[in-house]
Amino acid sequence: MNSARRTCAAEGVSWGHMIQIKRAYEKASAQDGKRVLVDRLWPRGVSKAKLKLDAWEKDIAPSTKLRQWFGHDPERWAEFKKRYKAELRGSKAELKALAKSGKRITLVYGAKDPAHNNAVVLQDMLSRMQ
Repeated sequence: MNSARRTCAAEGVSWGHMIQIKRAYEKASAQDGKRVLVDRLWPRGVSKAKLKLDAWEKDIAPSTKLRQWFGHDPERWAEFKKRYKAELRGSKAELKALAKSGKRITLVYGAKDPAHNNAVVLQDMLSRMQ
């Protein structure tokens, strides 16, 4: 077990809670830790100051082609996850760096649907890499 995991356990923080997701339209908080926008497009109507990001990782967002195909259609969710994970195979280094940072990370997304968006897929993948 690495020191980051031990520290989290000692502080009573579940490792799985180290990576959380939050809509861009929700208020930022001190408990968010490192805030990373994981969309290729900037969330409509939100200023940079209000979003309070530490990073914008466009390279790990779904491709424009995949995003447009998905269209946030829940019936396409299973296939979207499969295709998105395939796209992410080329970004393993960036994903591992995020997952192993040992810090709380909030993946920020702009989609309306909290259950069917790329941040959900990323959260699952990053949690598995820890």
